[in-house]
Amino acid sequence: MQLLFYTTEHCHLCELAEALLVQTPMDPPIPVDVVDIAQSDALVNRYGTRIPVLRRDDIGEELDWPFTQEELLAFLERKPTRH
Repeated sequence: MQLLFYTTEHCHLCELAEALLVQTPMDPPIPVDVVDIAQSDALVNRYGTRIPVLRRDDIGEELDWPFTQEELLAFLERKPTRH
């Protein structure tokens, strides 16, 4: 699993979400790629009013802010569904 963290500069909510992400114990550690939505008009259109957003690349699901540590852990523990 890998996480994408959609964010942008000078985003107070993004800073809160990042702090929560850093403080959440993950064993084993999960790689997080930070994506600045300002680099793409398509990302601004998709996430501009929703950031910060976490996306799991393995299941394609997203977790929008606000979220608690418990919600984050549940999101990380979710198993992929088989079709």
